[in-house]
Amino acid sequence: MSCGLVPAVVHLVVRLLYSTLRIRVIGREIPRSFHERKEGTIFVFWHSRLLMCPFAYRGTNLHVLISSHGDGELIADVMEGFGFRLVRGSSSKGGTEALREMVRLGRKNADIAITPDGPRGPAEVVKSGVAHLARITGRAVLPLSFASSRSRRFDSWDRFLLPYPFSRGVFVWGEPLYYREGEATEAFRLRIEEALRDTTARADECASSKFKVHGSGY
Repeated sequence: MSCGLVPAVVHLVVRLLYSTLRIRVIGREIPRSFHERKEGTIFVFWHSRLLMCPFAYRGTNLHVLISSHGDGELIADVMEGFGFRLVRGSSSKGGTEALREMVRLGRKNADIAITPDGPRGPAEVVKSGVAHLARITGRAVLPLSFASSRSRRFDSWDRFLLPYPFSRGVFVWGEPLYYREGEATEAFRLRIEEALRDTTARADECASSKFKVHGSGY
């Protein structure tokens, strides 16, 4: 199978898998309100939950931060298949250039998506770059998580989550977080980390209980 064909196949499989899920969205009004005002935001979700998160986005101008390492190439190609634009870089390679580009995009009201514990962990620990970006641009950070009633957790650094077909899936959007004037960057980083962990815990709890399907996205 050619290198160019692999991302297309992965993209198709992910879409087919998503089409079998019974989806609920909690907090859909949060990102929708920003899009209605044409106000850019910074979406954050854990690396382990990224597989389904593209389906939660209903805006038109999303830029996704993807690692410049070789293992980021497949993710980059798949994200482009969703119509998203890319920013390449990570904390260990190309980070300064990536931050500069995201600051430019944030100031132009583009949406930016980041897995703040990627590309190599530690898992569910927010790196400081997200806090710096939100502080510089003044943009809101929106926590997002996905969970499913039945799934497999892989034995990887992030314990990657793969939902089983025909399971119940839930997206949870957390309340927006803003940098507070005079706040230490580390304190802001910790607030983001706590909010994303709380959002993920809520998604897991909702996915484990029965719910009525509200439709996908928002």
